[in-house]
Amino acid sequence: MTIDTATFRTTMGLFPGAVTLITTGTGEMRRGITATAVCSVSDAPPSLLVCVNNRTGTCSEITRSGRFSVHLLAQHQSDVAMTFAGANGHSGIAKFDIGDWQECPRGLPRLPGALASLSCDVLTETVSGTHRIFIGRIEDVAQTAGDPLIYARAQFHRLQKVA
Repeated sequence: MTIDTATFRTTMGLFPGAVTLITTGTGEMRRGITATAVCSVSDAPPSLLVCVNNRTGTCSEITRSGRFSVHLLAQHQSDVAMTFAGANGHSGIAKFDIGDWQECPRGLPRLPGALASLSCDVLTETVSGTHRIFIGRIEDVAQTAGDPLIYARAQFHRLQKVA
């Protein structure tokens, strides 16, 4: 039995996820999206996995350049998350008008204030349905103290200690 798209999306929405931005490119070719489909793969070599919709400029630019960055957003960065999700009408390079963007030593976009910014080189990529799955070797990391922004049930949340 195969489930329908609405059931799949509702069910997956129950899984809380850290809110990240996946960015790539330099200059006028900078592109980015908001994503929760990000996870660690291995510590040897240090690597992570991201899933990016095939129809996005971000996917095209990662495929072309072979590089991307992942930014773990802090709980106060929901405005940046919404912008990179396309909710504010920004697209392409205009998304980078929100936030104090810099370049990491490797030339990729870096968002100061993000809890972590990880710069990666693509190790492998594969297509599954509507998305391309990239595994990236982490080449550079910047970290900041704070609490992450979480997304679940179609809303942003903050972490709260249980005990």
